Amino acid sequence: MPFVERVFSGVQPTGNLHLGNYLGAIVNFVKMQQTHNCIYCVVDMHAITQGVDVWGGPTELARVTREVTAAFIAAGIDPKKHIVFNQSQVSGHAELTWIFNCVARLGWLNRMTQFKEKAGKDRENVSVGLYDYPVLMAADILLYRATHVPVGEDQKQHLELSRDIAQKFNNDFGDSIRAQGTNDGLFFPLPEPFITGPATRVMSLRDGTKKMSKSDPSDNSRINLTDDADTIAQKIRKAKTDPEPLPSEEKGLEARPEADNLVGIFAALSDRSKADVLREFGGGQFSSFKNALAELCVTKLAPIAGEMKRLVADPGHIDAILNDGSDRARAIAEETMNLSKDIVGFIRRR
Repeated sequence: MPFVERVFSGVQPTGNLHLGNYLGAIVNFVKMQQTHNCIYCVVDMHAITQGVDVWGGPTELARVTREVTAAFIAAGIDPKKHIVFNQSQVSGHAELTWIFNCVARLGWLNRMTQFKEKAGKDRENVSVGLYDYPVLMAADILLYRATHVPVGEDQKQHLELSRDIAQKFNNDFGDSIRAQGTNDGLFFPLPEPFITGPATRVMSLRDGTKKMSKSDPSDNSRINLTDDADTIAQKIRKAKTDPEPLPSEEKGLEARPEADNLVGIFAALSDRSKADVLREFGGGQFSSFKNALAELCVTKLAPIAGEMKRLVADPGHIDAILNDGSDRARAIAEETMNLSKDIVGFIRRR
């Protein structure tokens, strides 16, 4: 029996959401809800894997969790048709992580490049949670037996780990799975990635070789989803460029990271290809292109900022959305956890 097609993805509530989060994730969330059953999660359990100085402490975590939820809704996600919730409200995420910790191999985790980047040289002093982050991510996805996951390129390795864990669980417990009469011996699907669009990896406005990041000390390096129209336009006009005119073909963007980044942002926001953008602006100076890009960014992003501001002013409304979503998510998660416990051999309350 084939798996029910289901999309799962999450956004971590640390710092301000920015253009990179929007183009790399949220805009795809909105598109996919037209064609798939979607579960979108604010992954607050992932947020606390780093130091308190990163996620800001309890008050800040609650504030940003609501802000990310507001961004989902403001961008066009419908929480009535699809599920929007915060991870910590569904205990199955933690329960399934433990089972997967006993399935995953140490060598697999040792190969995770993002841990090495985040831990830096002081790996002995980071949390076990940061090291185990990819296993929790696998549990997030497979708790809902999701078949598709929209991810940025930097998360693709984690999704591959999710597939490895799913396959090993299916192999290790194949006889028990078949005894449950489940899916021809396959309990968990091998989730497929969605990596789409011309700006899946948005770079800093100050350095086209670095990813746009909420942790960058320069606020001018990014466009925050909460920025107003004047701030958005000012940041685009100040964005780093090079002295050469824009090329007329994509090949001309090679070795020009800032130009490539700005053209990619324009293409993604206008739902066009880079080649199409260059046909319009190629040969021209950056000044006129930046004016057009600033106008486009304001048109697309300023309404989202306004709606987010309206939504976060009513935290009770945001919490009601999260509570409703968590109830619906929990119903799916409990079915998966009950069957997982039966497959592993845990005795559970009936």
